[in-house]
Amino acid sequence: MKTLFTTYINSFKGLNRAVWWLALITLINRAGTMVIPFMSLYLTEDLCFDLKQVGWVMSAFGAGSVIGSWLGGQLTDKIGYYKVMFISLLLSGFMFVGLQYLQTFESLCLGIFALMIIADMFRPAMFVALGAYSKPENRTRSLTLIRLAINLGFSAGPAVGGLIILTFGYPGLFWIDGFTCAIAGLLLINVLSPKKAKANPEVKVENPQSAYKDGLFWLFVVSLFLFAFVFLQYFSTVPLYYKDSFGMTEFEIGLILGANGFLIFIFEMPLIKWLESSKYNKEWLIFIGAFFTMLSFLVLNISPWIGFVFIGMLFMTVGEMVAFPFANAFAMERAKKGNQGQYMAFFSISFSFAHIFGHNAGMQLIDNFGYFNTWNVMVVIALLTMLLVYILMKKKQKENSIT
Repeated sequence: MKTLFTTYINSFKGLNRAVWWLALITLINRAGTMVIPFMSLYLTEDLCFDLKQVGWVMSAFGAGSVIGSWLGGQLTDKIGYYKVMFISLLLSGFMFVGLQYLQTFESLCLGIFALMIIADMFRPAMFVALGAYSKPENRTRSLTLIRLAINLGFSAGPAVGGLIILTFGYPGLFWIDGFTCAIAGLLLINVLSPKKAKANPEVKVENPQSAYKDGLFWLFVVSLFLFAFVFLQYFSTVPLYYKDSFGMTEFEIGLILGANGFLIFIFEMPLIKWLESSKYNKEWLIFIGAFFTMLSFLVLNISPWIGFVFIGMLFMTVGEMVAFPFANAFAMERAKKGNQGQYMAFFSISFSFAHIFGHNAGMQLIDNFGYFNTWNVMVVIALLTMLLVYILMKKKQKENSIT
């Protein structure tokens, strides 16, 4: 036990102090995003939207995320990551509070669209900041620390969010979202201002390559979009499946989603440190992650036994732990020779497009064909993701042999 604890602690050593502060800011911000996992339930129960309307609202969420990610990347290359992160945190705090007062389908679509433009400006700026604050040899672990902060926030957020819904209703979630964004912005000013946090000079690139001309990177972006398309079902359609098929309450659903974040918090950093020292390259590990995510949907159709719900969540958690840190590392490594804000914007946009099409498509599939067929579709998309990642791996090997 002592050896395991020592190994766990050692996996965190050597990370820049500024990376720890960035992780704390991300933790505070993400702990407040309780609205997102419960959005589909909020729209169907409190506002009485049908599944097709919920799908379109989630598409507005994704469309705003696409524009916000692109805009954040452009602004990061022009005015710097620090200013972009602060503006995003401060303004999105006010907008989260205001979102609760939008009750109609049209106003909610527009409100969520505008909110996500501002909120997702943060993502490419944060990735560029991480590249500036972390040493090259620690970059994947630094990315993993940020993911741990995100998942710790998500593990606490849904569990607490379920209690808040039972006690104060959904409006309480919007107030907490806004408050935590503001707190994260204030912390950013105090601990990560350019005068207080020393960054690596390599974040600026002379004669940068345009991401638009990087064919290998675009193959990666498409693969990541398909992976995220499947993965994001766990934050929209799968909670509905838990409720409709097993009669779970919001609190119980929050505990299951929270268990995902807790497992990642405990196991991901040692796992990543071990995988970094293994013989496997980043593309192969992304392939393995897609495989486990595919299994997570495959088991849901084996039997109506509730145990497969937990097995499916476990498989998804393993897939997420393996794939996402190395997908992040692949994108940041690729961005070193280009416009970093632009590269990381397109990395974020792959998730944003998944928000546009994934949630909506999942809702429409369930409405028309039921959960069983929808999960089969997700299995097929995950298999396609694995094929594209395999092609990416072969092309990357060919590129490395030439250079």
